Amino acid sequence: MPKRKRNRPAPVPALLDAPENRALIAHLREQATPPSGPDDLTLGPWQLHTHPDVCDRLRELAPRHPVDNAYGMPVLAFEGVAAVVAAGLGTLLVRLPSLPEGIEPARPRPPLTDGEWRTVNAYPHNCTSAEGTARLTALVREALLHARDLSRNRPRY
Repeated sequence: MPKRKRNRPAPVPALLDAPENRALIAHLREQATPPSGPDDLTLGPWQLHTHPDVCDRLRELAPRHPVDNAYGMPVLAFEGVAAVVAAGLGTLLVRLPSLPEGIEPARPRPPLTDGEWRTVNAYPHNCTSAEGTARLTALVREALLHARDLSRNRPRY
């Protein structure tokens, strides 16, 4: 997914404009940096802030779902509402009220995880590879459904 010195389209405006994403986008914008050298990995016009393997993992968990980018971070969203973010060296941020049973939380990432965002390991330690992929695929699906519910319950003017 990430390429060296190849720019991709800017983040989808719906992702940046959705009121449900305000805290996430502010946090990602604060961390964003332009590439500093020719060997930097980029996502859009920004330096990639996620390990490329975690980007691939995100695509593996939702193979038919488009991956947006927000300030150098890959994001899965539903109708502009962010649901899952590939973050760091092995972490996924998922937007859910709570984690389902059997999913171990990873180290929190304040300020995002002080609200409805949860951190999980992209490669769970408490199960086999196939089992971990199945659990995370179900978790990603649940987060996308939650984002769908948030987008559809948004007041329309």
